[in-house]
Amino acid sequence: MADALIAVALLLVAGCATVAVLVRDPVRQALVLAVLGVALAVLFTVLQAPDVALSQLAVGGALTPLLLLLSVRKVKRRKGRER
Repeated sequence: MADALIAVALLLVAGCATVAVLVRDPVRQALVLAVLGVALAVLFTVLQAPDVALSQLAVGGALTPLLLLLSVRKVKRRKGRER
């Protein structure tokens, strides 16, 4: 049972990482990155590393995508002023 759970979590992580690479819009990339962070947290939980999973959930699932979204917003705002 545990091996099947690990395999499903690995497939989820691989799928999210592939989608993150293939998506061209930076906003959607940040959202897929958030989903990837949550998927990695699930994988770490399945692998019995709850401390790493909590760190991944906080940093990879919330903080990094939020910073990317704020950066994209600021760049779009600056491009609007230059025109």
